[in-house]
Amino acid sequence: MNGVHDVGGKHGFGTVTTEEQEPVFHGQWERDVFSVIGLYFAAGLCPLDEFRHSIEVMDPAEYLSTPYYVHWLRAAENLGFWNDLFTPEELEARITELESNEKEGL
Repeated sequence: MNGVHDVGGKHGFGTVTTEEQEPVFHGQWERDVFSVIGLYFAAGLCPLDEFRHSIEVMDPAEYLSTPYYVHWLRAAENLGFWNDLFTPEELEARITELESNEKEGL
């Protein structure tokens, strides 16, 4: 079954632009997300099929409107929930804590 992520060979999605000598990571957060997924794989929490599925369940509008590593971030969240590493409430509390610390300059 095809989903929103199965767009290979389809037309109407605009031009694919690339940067000359594009870096692998555009920001530290992308590097961090890549590392987290690597840790999930190393710990056996993330078979390749499950990783792909954790991206495929993204909201289609979000999938099409976000950069590549946001897909990996959503995968890390989903895999964390599915493997009982943390709950959505715990994740939200941690995000709130980090945002508060950032505002306070901590």
